[in-house]
Amino acid sequence: MAITTSPGSVSAPRPDPLRALLAPSTWLAAAHLLLDAVVGAVYAFVLLFGLFFTLVLLPFAMLGIPVWITTTWVSAAMARIERARYRLLLGVDIEPQPMPPGDRHPLRYSGALLRDPGVRRRAVHQLVACPLGAVTSVITFLLPSFALMLLALPVLAWLVPPDDTVVYGMSIADNSTGRAVLAGFGLILLLVVPAVVRGLVALDVAVARTLLGSVPGALARRVDELERSRARIVDAGEAERRRLERDLHDGTQQQLVALGMTLGRAKARYATEPTAIGDLLDDAHQQAKDAVTDLRGLIRGLHPPVLTDRGLDAALSAVAARCPVPVDLTVSLDERPSATVEAIGYFVVAEGLTNVAKHAGALRAAVTVRRQGGGPVWITITDDGVGGADPDRGTGLRGLADRVSGVDGQLQVDSPVGGPTVLTVELPCVSAGLAR
Repeated sequence: MAITTSPGSVSAPRPDPLRALLAPSTWLAAAHLLLDAVVGAVYAFVLLFGLFFTLVLLPFAMLGIPVWITTTWVSAAMARIERARYRLLLGVDIEPQPMPPGDRHPLRYSGALLRDPGVRRRAVHQLVACPLGAVTSVITFLLPSFALMLLALPVLAWLVPPDDTVVYGMSIADNSTGRAVLAGFGLILLLVVPAVVRGLVALDVAVARTLLGSVPGALARRVDELERSRARIVDAGEAERRRLERDLHDGTQQQLVALGMTLGRAKARYATEPTAIGDLLDDAHQQAKDAVTDLRGLIRGLHPPVLTDRGLDAALSAVAARCPVPVDLTVSLDERPSATVEAIGYFVVAEGLTNVAKHAGALRAAVTVRRQGGGPVWITITDDGVGGADPDRGTGLRGLADRVSGVDGQLQVDSPVGGPTVLTVELPCVSAGLAR
């Protein structure tokens, strides 16, 4: 019975072992695997060296803290080198897990590093890389070496003198059939080398993606949080719209109505007593000034003009000056961020300092805003108050988190009972739609 295939069906090409053996990608992958043992040993030695001295020096006036911080940053640098090696030799890009944001308080920063899953996963990879690299390197070296040795048996038989030289139980001088069988077996092994290399590389890459890449589930959790924050932002926007409507109706609108009535009375009196309208005009003038003052307050709450004209430094200086708690303000921006990021940063600092004044019982506060090159804007608000701030127990910090998440930013609160409280905000400046 004849078997026909449809014109559109295309059979998968059969793999060509010889072409795979000669392909540059196979030799690059083999070079990568042969380097695994060397780089794995170096990574494990450096990491264990740093961890050893961290533990040894920890009891001595906390000297182990800077050693631990240095070890984590060296570990992150080694992870960058490893990802570059995967990209250069295998063409595999591994998305990194970022380090926690820096903190001027060494003890608090060391704790953040210890809790960070990315730091722990990098350390595990650098410890696992040594034994795993030893296995992959030995297999990659021995398999083709053994195959080439078997293929070389006929040549060895021709070169060596006819004596009792024995290889794997066979005399290579007087057993041509055995030599041919072993040479054929060596050829088969040599053709199998690309498949073995691919399997070892797949295992190596899977381990690297698991331990050197981003934390699993982080993206899903981030998307879920963004969805919830978007809903809260919509609700907050509707509540803000109703507040503005109420403020305009109960405040500015009533003032303007009163102003109109005062001017109407002045107009009516002017027809009969032109010289007796001075008091009414003074009253109308004061009402107009009050209405302008209220409108300025509303506009400042929406978007302060100084922020647009002079940027974050000047706008935050005004916020710090109005705060009843003394504030040390430091603004260091290599480049001015987008208008959206500036507005969010302004309201984050304004709300943060308002919380400090109302709830922290602090004597001083410090605000640091920094950006290097085209990187994100980092905002740190610190106070020496009573601590205990929790984003889940109030709308203030939760509203800040929602506002920050609108540009895919991050907000972290470190506020143990008794203080100090540190609010750290990261505002990315590369999101779509944020260009000025």
